[in-house]
Amino acid sequence: MSRQSQRRPAPADARLALALLTLGLFGVMALCCGFYSVVSKLVTGREETPPTPVPASALVVAYSPEKEPVFRALVDRFNQQGFKTSDGQKMWVEAVELDPQSMVESALSGNASFQAITPDSSIWLGQLDLAWSEQWGSDRTAVGETVRYAISPVVIAMWEDLAREMGWPGRPLSWQDLLDRAQSDAAFRWSHPSTSSASGLLATLAEFYAGAGKTRGLTIEDVQAQKTLDYVAALEKTVRYYGEGNEPAIIERALQEGRDFLDAFVVQEQMVVYFNMRRSTDRERLVALYPVEGALWEDHPLALLESAKPTPLQRQVFARFRDYLLAPEAQQLILQHGYRPADLSIPLDAPGSPLTPENGVTPSEPKTALQVPNASVIQVVRDVWWYTKRHTNVYLVADTSGSMAGDKLDQAQAALRVFLDQIKGDEERVGLIQFSSAVNLLIPLDTMARNRTALEIAVDGLQAGGDTALLDAVYEAYRRLQELGDPERINAVVVMTDGQENASSLSLRSLTRRLNADSPVRVLVFCIAYGRDADMDTLQAIAEATGGQVYRGDPETIRDLYKILSTYF
Repeated sequence: MSRQSQRRPAPADARLALALLTLGLFGVMALCCGFYSVVSKLVTGREETPPTPVPASALVVAYSPEKEPVFRALVDRFNQQGFKTSDGQKMWVEAVELDPQSMVESALSGNASFQAITPDSSIWLGQLDLAWSEQWGSDRTAVGETVRYAISPVVIAMWEDLAREMGWPGRPLSWQDLLDRAQSDAAFRWSHPSTSSASGLLATLAEFYAGAGKTRGLTIEDVQAQKTLDYVAALEKTVRYYGEGNEPAIIERALQEGRDFLDAFVVQEQMVVYFNMRRSTDRERLVALYPVEGALWEDHPLALLESAKPTPLQRQVFARFRDYLLAPEAQQLILQHGYRPADLSIPLDAPGSPLTPENGVTPSEPKTALQVPNASVIQVVRDVWWYTKRHTNVYLVADTSGSMAGDKLDQAQAALRVFLDQIKGDEERVGLIQFSSAVNLLIPLDTMARNRTALEIAVDGLQAGGDTALLDAVYEAYRRLQELGDPERINAVVVMTDGQENASSLSLRSLTRRLNADSPVRVLVFCIAYGRDADMDTLQAIAEATGGQVYRGDPETIRDLYKILSTYF
């Protein structure tokens, strides 16, 4: 992509709870500083410095998780400048991490604790304004002044030797090349996140553009055209799974697993730089592929929320912080972290720039920048995606043994309800297995169109009692999916348990050996651990045998947990 074409990139809660609590307690903490210091010294043997209270004029900014290193550094440097408001108060920015979808939901609730947001893409600003106008009327907008201070194209990250095998860098690769490889090679594994993440949604929009044969002006008619739907559906059917939208988590898995991880996956370009700068010498490089049909960009905007009713002092802080982000010092820092700066006078190939072929990226790419469609088209794409995406067969496995009685079972039931509610597509197949001393199939696997009500009733009726045949229950769900023999769908088992096995006929070694065995259908097992006494070693062994994950089902993280898990489906 030329520097000229880059001039206008495509436009458009647990940690939050901790930040809210912290802000709410500043007054109390200020009164208790002396007591805190004495107690700290008694407990630790050393005197601790109490936290610095945040000024009343502070601007609270919610930022998306993938840019934590660079944004925290920018905020720290800004706060060190000693800028003053018009009445002499110290300017201060307080940063809280929050995923973009939660930013939108919190802003729409009308009680957001932050006055500005910096998601990974402007698409969230459009979605917020669309939802806000539907809620409050078309004459009101939630998003105020906006500035873009860093950009990064959405790319397909692929291991270098595989990219070379497919013809890179001699020729640019396309979505069609990816489709051809996936259809001709059953062992090829690629993924993109669900459309609840920016990279997943932008990649899906790029697929729709490719299917429609356009680079600008994607319309609802284009999205719904049968030719476009057929093309996107063919691509989506080759996706291995829809993983976490958390880009750093994806890169951490690639760093840990190397070639045992996916062959290719969608992330922003900066993540490829980050991987190659951190990889050990025995790990192969990732390279960024810029689809020849065109790419969309994560444009990292900073936006003032008019819906949060910022004070005049907070508006002053926003204006100063906005200017600071665009200043040469901040823009150079942004480049050093692998993003493309908004300041077009800064050369991408300047000495010290990490945007180099050695780090797997090509600064002159992408040659074609796709236009982000309007919010109405984006919403239709998200809705249509549920029908074009690769569908699933999921067995939910619920522990109802005596050790789950009380809060544990209540939490598991709440999590199951949230999980079912988040499965929007009626074509997803879900079944329910319950276990205690024995294993019982409560709801056979069927589509949500036919199963949803029965599943909800069964979940409400779960009762605790008996022993824990965990291993037998996992194998029962796994066996049923193998017998179904449906490799066209994503097959998964989600187990909710405290992991205190004591009643199975299978041993852990026997189960993991069977889960590891070569089989025609790949089944992912996810384990959700309830209670501090959960047997994490057992659950980790079960999940790792299939490439799944283990999560803790703490009450405050249930909704976020199942939001993450549901992206696999």
